[in-house]
Amino acid sequence: MELSDFHIGLEFVASAGFRWRCTDVGTRTVLAIQIDRRDPNWYQGPPYIAKEVVFDEHEIAHCHLTNADAVSAALKDHQTMTHPGYPSAVVTRMLEARHAQPYPHSGVLRFDRCRPDGEILHPFAGRQEEGEWVVELYLPFQEDYEVMPERNFIALPRVTPADLRARAAKKNG
Repeated sequence: MELSDFHIGLEFVASAGFRWRCTDVGTRTVLAIQIDRRDPNWYQGPPYIAKEVVFDEHEIAHCHLTNADAVSAALKDHQTMTHPGYPSAVVTRMLEARHAQPYPHSGVLRFDRCRPDGEILHPFAGRQEEGEWVVELYLPFQEDYEVMPERNFIALPRVTPADLRARAAKKNG
């Protein structure tokens, strides 16, 4: 979906098929409450008892009007996907590392980044080393791990679909 598709009261699907109701539309974001209770009193407002959540441009792009639209988009993504994915052992390691030490800059972990050589870096945890925050990374195309100072990681550009296609072509070529 796009920002222009939203209006107050619109119900939509996001985040693993959960239903949401738009409560406000800004210039770059949407506020919404999750529709997950039977009692309609949770949804009276504003202000609302239910927590309003901010959807930014990245999250808005992954919203859909219906479950059928969400499934169609997921199938299309799967058919055209260039990302190699994450083996179960890698997911386990990433989750264990994420919960081993609280990391106060969770926004750093939201987006993959691209190194100048085209390598894709997936951040999954942060920790302090010698008084400095470092980001633990998984390199999905190399199936390997690295650690990078947080300041260096956030200076890299976010991964785009073109970056993924280029990296996949490099691996397959």
